[in-house]
Amino acid sequence: MTAAPGPAAAPAEILYVVEQLVVNVNSSPDPSGERIATVKSGDRLEVIERQRDQVHVRLGRGRDGWVRASYLTRDEPLRQRLSQRDAELAQLREQITAQQSQLAAARNPPASDASPAPPRATTPAAEDSGEPPAGALFATSDEPRRVWPWALGAWLVGLALGAALGALALDRHIRRKYGGLRIY
Repeated sequence: MTAAPGPAAAPAEILYVVEQLVVNVNSSPDPSGERIATVKSGDRLEVIERQRDQVHVRLGRGRDGWVRASYLTRDEPLRQRLSQRDAELAQLREQITAQQSQLAAARNPPASDASPAPPRATTPAAEDSGEPPAGALFATSDEPRRVWPWALGAWLVGLALGAALGALALDRHIRRKYGGLRIY
């Protein structure tokens, strides 16, 4: 005679100990319970039941006990999430490197047996004016653009503007406080 399979066991709720704690696990849900173990931040605990502000949890090696619910969270520990994000970041960097190499290969096609295109004639007026040739409106340059001087200039202008506005606001505040007198 074979036993009929019972109802499928529902997956247990998983909680983690909140960050930066060492929590006592007691033998009963009330404060008189004896400490049977301690758990640290990030330890994974399986929920058995809940009573008010206490949670009955299963520890490793089949042991179980009670922990205050405020010390538990459903969120994975930050260290685990950080390691997952680091792995994702490394994978994305590899993809970027592969895409950059494909882009470089597409920009510099290998030399073919076909004869090169004849050079375009430019007028002396275009050469003297410093304008690019007509077909070179969207041509890319091999020289990197220097953005830092513009960024530094914008930062300095913003700093000067912020200092001036701050001085005006301080002057206005002092004048209001002391009835129109400038007392520094």
